[in-house]
Amino acid sequence: MGSGKHTEHWDVVIAPTGTWWKLGIREIWNYRDLLMLLVRRDLTATYKQTLLGPLWQVLQPLLTALMFAAIFGMMARMAPAGIPPLLFYLSGVVPWTFFANVINRTSTTLTGNAALTTKVYFPRLIPPMATTLSTGVSFLIQLGAFFVIAIGYKVSGNYAWNPGLALLLLPVLLLIMVMLAFGTGLLVASLTTKYRDLGFLIGFAVQLLMFMSAVIFPLSGVSQDSPIRPFIMANPMVPLIEAFRTALLNTPSDLGALWYPAVIGMVMLMVGVASYQRMERSFADVV
Repeated sequence: MGSGKHTEHWDVVIAPTGTWWKLGIREIWNYRDLLMLLVRRDLTATYKQTLLGPLWQVLQPLLTALMFAAIFGMMARMAPAGIPPLLFYLSGVVPWTFFANVINRTSTTLTGNAALTTKVYFPRLIPPMATTLSTGVSFLIQLGAFFVIAIGYKVSGNYAWNPGLALLLLPVLLLIMVMLAFGTGLLVASLTTKYRDLGFLIGFAVQLLMFMSAVIFPLSGVSQDSPIRPFIMANPMVPLIEAFRTALLNTPSDLGALWYPAVIGMVMLMVGVASYQRMERSFADVV
């Protein structure tokens, strides 16, 4: 044993090694097991210790669609003629539920996982990606429920359901909606670490936005010279909801208008990822 002075330091500093604008696909792939673990956690924890369990994934949009069908479809007669009100509103509620849940759940991933992210290193995009994937599983289950109900209408002879070739657009529509919702959620998540008020406002804002997204009314019911039409068309979810109804119910719509939500979605995804990863560098100090 020497009597010299020790010069070794045992402090280890974990910090981002890449630039904030790089996505780090390879690193995320290396942590794919953690990603799947968090997806499984989200799916099981949401309905744990509930009487109906995963059945709520179907009941929630179904009950919402039934309420809309009774109030806006039958009483206010806002649903188009020739389509069962339940199918009309369910075709809009299912994609909107996915969009709203991705934003609401992704926007709280930084603050909600603060105890984990400040102690253990992993790519910080893993939690919001897991949230989006688990919400996507719920979306597929709800979409399957729509198909079952639509087939039931056709078999009973109450409605000649015939979706047509537009049904093949569903993966494209889902991709656009993921970019739009995921990017927006990441942007809000990066902002709520400093401004917690946004966490309270985002849920309310998303809920209000639904009434400007053609969920409860067809776009054809808004006249071209209506003063509110420009505000409705400024919402990128409007062409998406209309396109979903075209794919699921073969209703007429301008599919060429999908360029607008596609461009907005790509912009929001780039801005959201950049702001989220930039906030990652100072997240532990802010929280």
